Amino acid sequence: MTVDTTYIAAFMVGLLGGVHCVAMCGGIVGALCVGINPQNGMAGEKSIRQAFPYLLFYNAGRISSYTLAGILMGGIGWLGTHLFTLYAIQQTLQVIAAVFMLALGLYIAGWWRGLLRIEQWGGKVVWKRLQPLGQRFMPVTTYRQALALGLVWGWLPCGLVYSVVIWTISTQSPLQGGLLMLSFGLGTLPNLLLMGVFASGLNQFIQQPWVRRVAGILIMLFAGVMFYRVL
Repeated sequence: MTVDTTYIAAFMVGLLGGVHCVAMCGGIVGALCVGINPQNGMAGEKSIRQAFPYLLFYNAGRISSYTLAGILMGGIGWLGTHLFTLYAIQQTLQVIAAVFMLALGLYIAGWWRGLLRIEQWGGKVVWKRLQPLGQRFMPVTTYRQALALGLVWGWLPCGLVYSVVIWTISTQSPLQGGLLMLSFGLGTLPNLLLMGVFASGLNQFIQQPWVRRVAGILIMLFAGVMFYRVL
Protein backbone atom coordinates (compact mmCIF):
# COMPACT_ATOMS: atom_id res chain seq x y z
CA MET A 1 0.00 0.00 0.00
CA THR A 2 1.15 3.53 -0.77
CA VAL A 3 0.95 6.26 1.86
CA ASP A 4 -2.42 7.48 0.53
CA THR A 5 -3.95 4.01 0.43
CA THR A 6 -2.61 3.37 3.93
CA TYR A 7 -4.70 6.26 5.22
CA ILE A 8 -7.72 4.96 3.35
CA ALA A 9 -7.13 1.53 4.84
CA ALA A 10 -6.88 3.05 8.33
CA PHE A 11 -10.16 4.88 7.76
CA MET A 12 -11.82 1.63 6.66
CA VAL A 13 -10.45 -0.22 9.70
CA GLY A 14 -12.00 2.46 11.91
CA LEU A 15 -15.29 2.22 10.03
CA LEU A 16 -15.40 -1.58 10.12
CA GLY A 17 -14.18 -1.65 13.69
CA GLY A 18 -17.21 0.39 14.63
CA VAL A 19 -18.91 -2.82 15.69
CA HIS A 20 -16.44 -2.79 18.57
CA CYS A 21 -16.58 0.98 19.14
CA VAL A 22 -20.30 0.82 19.85
CA ALA A 23 -19.77 -1.88 22.46
CA MET A 24 -16.82 -0.07 24.10
CA CYS A 25 -17.95 3.56 23.92
CA GLY A 26 -21.71 3.23 23.63
CA GLY A 27 -22.20 3.61 27.36
CA ILE A 28 -20.08 6.77 27.40
CA VAL A 29 -21.99 8.28 24.49
CA GLY A 30 -25.23 7.30 26.16
CA ALA A 31 -24.20 9.02 29.38
CA LEU A 32 -23.14 12.08 27.42
CA CYS A 33 -26.45 12.34 25.57
CA VAL A 34 -28.97 10.89 28.00
CA GLY A 35 -32.41 10.94 26.49
CA ILE A 36 -31.25 11.91 23.01
CA ASN A 37 -34.11 9.91 21.54
CA PRO A 38 -37.21 12.10 21.93
CA GLN A 39 -39.48 9.06 21.78
CA ASN A 40 -38.42 7.73 25.16
CA GLY A 41 -40.55 10.31 26.93
CA MET A 42 -37.96 11.32 29.54
CA ALA A 43 -38.41 14.77 31.03
CA GLY A 44 -35.65 17.34 30.58
CA GLU A 45 -33.91 15.42 27.81
CA LYS A 46 -31.78 17.12 25.16
CA SER A 47 -33.18 17.15 21.67
CA ILE A 48 -31.09 15.70 18.85
CA ARG A 49 -30.27 19.22 17.70
CA GLN A 50 -29.08 20.19 21.17
CA ALA A 51 -27.06 17.03 21.78
CA PHE A 52 -25.31 16.81 18.40
CA PRO A 53 -22.73 19.59 19.10
CA TYR A 54 -21.81 17.82 22.35
CA LEU A 55 -21.19 14.64 20.36
CA LEU A 56 -18.99 16.56 17.92
CA PHE A 57 -16.88 18.10 20.69
CA TYR A 58 -16.58 14.75 22.49
CA ASN A 59 -15.42 13.00 19.32
CA ALA A 60 -13.06 15.86 18.45
CA GLY A 61 -11.33 15.30 21.79
CA ARG A 62 -11.26 11.54 21.33
CA ILE A 63 -9.77 11.74 17.82
CA SER A 64 -7.24 14.34 18.99
CA SER A 65 -5.98 11.86 21.58
CA TYR A 66 -5.74 9.18 18.90
CA THR A 67 -3.72 11.54 16.70
CA LEU A 68 -1.37 12.40 19.55
CA ALA A 69 -0.83 8.68 20.23
CA GLY A 70 -0.02 8.18 16.53
CA ILE A 71 2.51 11.01 16.58
CA LEU A 72 4.22 9.58 19.67
CA MET A 73 4.32 5.98 18.41
CA GLY A 74 5.33 7.00 14.90
CA GLY A 75 8.15 8.96 16.54
CA ILE A 76 9.23 5.86 18.43
CA GLY A 77 9.32 3.95 15.15
CA TRP A 78 11.35 6.72 13.52
CA LEU A 79 13.77 6.83 16.45
CA GLY A 80 14.26 3.06 16.45
CA THR A 81 15.02 2.78 12.74
CA HIS A 82 17.33 5.83 12.73
CA LEU A 83 19.26 4.69 15.79
CA PHE A 84 19.84 1.21 14.45
CA THR A 85 19.24 1.73 10.69
CA LEU A 86 18.47 -1.94 10.27
CA TYR A 87 16.18 -3.10 7.50
CA ALA A 88 15.28 -6.10 9.63
CA ILE A 89 13.82 -3.79 12.30
CA GLN A 90 11.60 -2.09 9.73
CA GLN A 91 10.36 -5.45 8.49
CA THR A 92 9.78 -6.69 12.04
CA LEU A 93 7.65 -3.64 12.85
CA GLN A 94 5.52 -4.24 9.78
CA VAL A 95 5.06 -7.91 10.67
CA ILE A 96 4.02 -7.00 14.23
CA ALA A 97 1.50 -4.51 12.84
CA ALA A 98 0.07 -7.15 10.50
CA VAL A 99 -0.18 -9.69 13.34
CA PHE A 100 -2.11 -7.23 15.49
CA MET A 101 -4.41 -6.42 12.58
CA LEU A 102 -5.08 -10.13 12.05
CA ALA A 103 -5.79 -10.53 15.76
CA LEU A 104 -8.15 -7.57 15.55
CA GLY A 105 -10.10 -9.17 12.69
CA LEU A 106 -10.44 -12.43 14.61
CA TYR A 107 -11.50 -10.50 17.71
CA ILE A 108 -14.20 -8.47 15.98
CA ALA A 109 -15.50 -11.55 14.17
CA GLY A 110 -15.82 -13.29 17.53
CA TRP A 111 -13.43 -16.12 16.65
CA TRP A 112 -10.62 -15.26 19.08
CA ARG A 113 -10.68 -13.13 22.22
CA GLY A 114 -6.96 -12.65 22.76
CA LEU A 115 -7.13 -8.87 22.44
CA LEU A 116 -9.55 -8.83 25.34
CA ARG A 117 -6.62 -9.64 27.62
CA ILE A 118 -4.76 -6.59 26.35
CA GLU A 119 -7.82 -4.44 27.06
CA GLN A 120 -8.05 -5.90 30.55
CA TRP A 121 -4.36 -5.24 31.14
CA GLY A 122 -4.78 -1.67 29.91
CA GLY A 123 -7.72 -1.25 32.23
CA LYS A 124 -5.66 -2.28 35.23
CA VAL A 125 -2.57 -0.26 34.37
CA VAL A 126 -3.85 2.84 32.57
CA TRP A 127 -7.56 3.32 32.92
CA LYS A 128 -7.82 3.10 36.69
CA ARG A 129 -5.67 6.26 36.78
CA LEU A 130 -7.55 8.09 34.02
CA GLN A 131 -11.11 7.21 34.95
CA PRO A 132 -11.28 9.54 37.99
CA LEU A 133 -10.13 12.38 35.72
CA GLY A 134 -12.86 11.63 33.19
CA GLN A 135 -15.51 11.52 35.86
CA ARG A 136 -14.63 15.09 36.85
CA PHE A 137 -16.19 16.30 33.58
CA MET A 138 -19.50 14.53 34.10
CA PRO A 139 -22.32 15.30 33.87
CA VAL A 140 -21.47 17.24 30.73
CA THR A 141 -23.11 20.66 30.61
CA THR A 142 -20.70 22.61 28.36
CA TYR A 143 -18.87 22.02 25.09
CA ARG A 144 -15.57 22.43 26.93
CA GLN A 145 -16.49 19.54 29.23
CA ALA A 146 -17.46 17.39 26.25
CA LEU A 147 -14.10 18.12 24.58
CA ALA A 148 -12.17 17.39 27.77
CA LEU A 149 -14.09 14.16 28.31
CA GLY A 150 -13.23 13.08 24.77
CA LEU A 151 -9.55 13.85 25.31
CA VAL A 152 -9.52 11.59 28.37
CA TRP A 153 -11.68 8.85 26.90
CA GLY A 154 -9.42 8.68 23.84
CA TRP A 155 -7.04 6.68 26.05
CA LEU A 156 -9.71 4.12 26.95
CA PRO A 157 -8.13 0.61 26.84
CA CYS A 158 -9.32 -0.80 23.53
CA GLY A 159 -7.93 -3.65 21.45
CA LEU A 160 -9.04 -1.90 18.26
CA VAL A 161 -7.12 1.28 19.07
CA TYR A 162 -4.09 -0.63 20.34
CA SER A 163 -3.89 -2.58 17.07
CA VAL A 164 -3.83 0.58 14.96
CA VAL A 165 -1.37 2.28 17.33
CA ILE A 166 1.02 -0.64 16.76
CA TRP A 167 0.52 -0.06 13.04
CA THR A 168 1.67 3.57 13.42
CA ILE A 169 5.04 2.40 14.74
CA SER A 170 5.70 0.77 11.38
CA THR A 171 5.20 4.12 9.60
CA GLN A 172 8.50 5.25 11.18
CA SER A 173 7.30 8.85 11.03
CA PRO A 174 5.57 11.09 13.61
CA LEU A 175 3.67 12.87 10.82
CA GLN A 176 2.51 9.70 9.09
CA GLY A 177 1.73 8.07 12.43
CA GLY A 178 -0.43 11.04 13.41
CA LEU A 179 -2.20 11.12 10.05
CA LEU A 180 -2.81 7.38 10.19
CA MET A 181 -4.48 7.64 13.61
CA LEU A 182 -6.42 10.70 12.45
CA SER A 183 -7.71 8.69 9.48
CA PHE A 184 -8.61 5.82 11.77
CA GLY A 185 -10.38 8.16 14.19
CA LEU A 186 -12.42 9.72 11.39
CA GLY A 187 -13.42 6.20 10.35
CA THR A 188 -14.83 5.53 13.81
CA LEU A 189 -16.78 8.80 13.79
CA PRO A 190 -19.90 7.76 11.82
CA ASN A 191 -20.68 4.85 14.14
CA LEU A 192 -20.31 6.88 17.32
CA LEU A 193 -22.29 9.83 15.98
CA LEU A 194 -25.07 7.47 14.93
CA MET A 195 -24.78 5.77 18.30
CA GLY A 196 -25.74 9.03 19.95
CA VAL A 197 -28.81 9.44 17.74
CA PHE A 198 -30.00 5.90 17.14
CA ALA A 199 -28.54 4.16 20.18
CA SER A 200 -30.74 1.09 20.56
CA GLY A 201 -31.36 0.36 16.88
CA LEU A 202 -27.72 0.70 15.83
CA ASN A 203 -26.51 -1.41 18.74
CA GLN A 204 -28.92 -4.23 17.85
CA PHE A 205 -27.82 -4.18 14.21
CA ILE A 206 -24.09 -4.09 14.94
CA GLN A 207 -24.26 -6.90 17.48
CA GLN A 208 -25.65 -9.32 14.90
CA PRO A 209 -23.08 -12.10 14.34
CA TRP A 210 -23.03 -11.76 10.55
CA VAL A 211 -22.22 -8.04 10.77
CA ARG A 212 -19.30 -8.67 13.10
CA ARG A 213 -18.03 -11.54 10.95
CA VAL A 214 -18.10 -9.52 7.74
CA ALA A 215 -16.25 -6.66 9.43
CA GLY A 216 -13.72 -9.05 10.94
CA ILE A 217 -13.05 -10.80 7.63
CA LEU A 218 -12.49 -7.49 5.83
CA ILE A 219 -10.00 -6.39 8.49
CA MET A 220 -8.21 -9.74 8.16
CA LEU A 221 -7.93 -9.06 4.43
CA PHE A 222 -6.16 -5.80 5.29
CA ALA A 223 -3.81 -7.86 7.45
CA GLY A 224 -3.18 -10.15 4.50
CA VAL A 225 -2.18 -7.18 2.35
CA MET A 226 0.21 -6.02 5.08
CA PHE A 227 1.81 -9.48 5.24
CA TYR A 228 2.10 -9.52 1.45
CA ARG A 229 3.96 -6.22 1.49
CA VAL A 230 6.54 -7.64 3.88
CA LEU A 231 6.97 -11.03 2.23
